[in-house]
Amino acid sequence: MPVRPIKQIIQGIQTTDGAGVNLTRIIGGPELDMLDPFLLLDEFGSDNPDDYIAGFPPHPHRGFETITYMLNGEWQHKDSAGHEGLLGDGSVQWMTAGRGIIHSEMPIQIDGLAWGFQLWLNLPKSKKMIEPAYQDIDSELIPIVKEKAGAVKVVSGNYRRTIGPGKSHTPVLILDIHMNEKSELTIPINDGWNVFGFVYEGDEKAISKGQLAVYEKNGVVQFKTEGNKARIYLAAGEPLNEPVVRGGPFVMNTRGEVLKAFEDYQNGKFET
Repeated sequence: MPVRPIKQIIQGIQTTDGAGVNLTRIIGGPELDMLDPFLLLDEFGSDNPDDYIAGFPPHPHRGFETITYMLNGEWQHKDSAGHEGLLGDGSVQWMTAGRGIIHSEMPIQIDGLAWGFQLWLNLPKSKKMIEPAYQDIDSELIPIVKEKAGAVKVVSGNYRRTIGPGKSHTPVLILDIHMNEKSELTIPINDGWNVFGFVYEGDEKAISKGQLAVYEKNGVVQFKTEGNKARIYLAAGEPLNEPVVRGGPFVMNTRGEVLKAFEDYQNGKFET
């Protein structure tokens, strides 16, 4: 199989969200507005509690899914549909907003450290108004595939016949890749899917720490390391190829649908 060339390399921008949480926005910024079906990717990570302790008080969503992957620390989720969960090291919170939900995401300080990612995954038009849902995925439920080059945690999708526990409404592959020094790893990806790799620790041969690479649409993705180990957050997904209209916390297909989302929220329809 041919190796996908890198199409674009993105450096995230520093910003704040929620009640003043400092984070790095990697997808959803001026360099890369979205990568269908991925709408946003944030990395939050600090040993200073002031950077994140205010968290994300109750706020609404409609039309997409949020996938929060904690590397370190704890993160508490609570929503208007009655779901509640506490994320620990290596665990995943998968929230499907569907037709509308109000939720909060609040850090719980563990030795002053909270570090992880939040990925926004678009819902197809046919499923934007489904019932809200929540998956609380403990780290022990996430399978690890041992490789000569290191190890691959399979959060969602199918990697070499190992199926991740995260269930999405849009076909995706989400991996946490840990590579040894002087190693090479090939990741099979469905042709036509969009894919990115974000190096969050160490360095890959073509991508430095803190950089996200967007790859062309056909072939495998290949990572190589030289003198350093590397940890890479990879996500690939089948493009929806549908109109995307954003309005703050709502992602729909038309402006009218976004305005209806605001109206429904203001009329208390997200509360039930």
